[in-house]
Order: sequence, then C-alpha cells, then structure tokens
Amino acid sequence: MADGQKSWMVALLLCFFLGGLGAHRFYVGKTGTAVVQLLTLGGCGIWALIDLIMIIIGKFKDAQGGDLQR
Repeated sequence: MADGQKSWMVALLLCFFLGGLGAHRFYVGKTGTAVVQLLTLGGCGIWALIDLIMIIIGKFKDAQGGDLQR
C-alpha cells in the first residue's frame, strides 16, 4: 500500500456499519462532508447508501482524489 493511501476494505466496513455517522468520510479525509453527514445521519440513510454503492463499485475517492487501495 502506498504511503497515505486508504484501504478500500476499511472504508467499506466503516460505511456499512457507521455510514450514517460519516465514519468512512472521516477515514478518507473528507472532514467537511463527514461533519454534514454526521449531522444529517447520512442524509437519512440515503447519502450513506449511495456512498456504500460508490465504494463497492470503486468510484469513491479519498480527499486528494486518489483511488482506495484494494
């Protein structure tokens, strides 16, 4: 794993179990949207579900725009 690159599996598990709290977004460095997601409980679950799908299909990026390491 490259230095600073985030794990796909960790992001997936965080989103699945704590997606409504924005834990996966905190993990990848997207703190601004993570706070919003925390305050809205994942957009009533819809935003967290969309993020989960994006992580599964490999389209979710970290804060620097890089892919998650599989």
